[in-house]
Amino acid sequence: MGAAVAVVAAVLASIGVGVYALTDDDEDRSTATSQRQGGRDDERGAPEGGGPEREGDGEGDEPRRVESGAVTDSLSGISLPVPEGWYGEELQVGAALTSKESYDCPGDASKTCVKGGAYSAPAVVLGTRGGTAEEVAKADIAANAEESYGGEAYGRITSHDVLASKAVTVAGQKGYLVRWRAVTQEGSDGFVQSLAFPSPSRPDQIVVVRFGVDTDQRQTVLDEITEGIEVAEGGRGTGQDV
Repeated sequence: MGAAVAVVAAVLASIGVGVYALTDDDEDRSTATSQRQGGRDDERGAPEGGGPEREGDGEGDEPRRVESGAVTDSLSGISLPVPEGWYGEELQVGAALTSKESYDCPGDASKTCVKGGAYSAPAVVLGTRGGTAEEVAKADIAANAEESYGGEAYGRITSHDVLASKAVTVAGQKGYLVRWRAVTQEGSDGFVQSLAFPSPSRPDQIVVVRFGVDTDQRQTVLDEITEGIEVAEGGRGTGQDV
């Protein structure tokens, strides 16, 4: 996706629901949110290892692309709106949104980056600690920024500005978001946001939505997605434990 958001979304797509931590088992992948699924070209599919294949639509192992409307995160019982020029995919432990606009990553032209990405996952899967939405969002933002715009794709993050840190209501739940502008060593800077809130399907489980969008794009797309997150149609979700 955007910087490395897409990479981790690909990992989430390839692992089962019982996993509590992500492993970095792909020496080739980049950490840019603007990177496409898998951190390399699409033909190679999901990262190696990581358990069962991602859910698909019966035609191969690729998740079904949602071109408009909303994409469902069945595990957490929410849906994420698909912005114009983006597409969505449901994962086994979340959902992902990816900009369709791509380019060669400035730090490593062998990798493909995209203009923006976002994905949802339980905080426990990401390894983000905290007992409240505010604690989780504040604990997650630095890892999100590094995942999205650090590493080989953009070089190191040289500095950041805090653009927002505030309480929000998401899908009827009391949540919290932190938004940074991350300044990169090479290529585009990025808007990164960590949004945390209790799952409508499991109020004792906090959901994190990580965002990464190049700064030449509309910052308002972060608000559009945040404000458009709703309880998934058909009820309170699966309620499965992670």
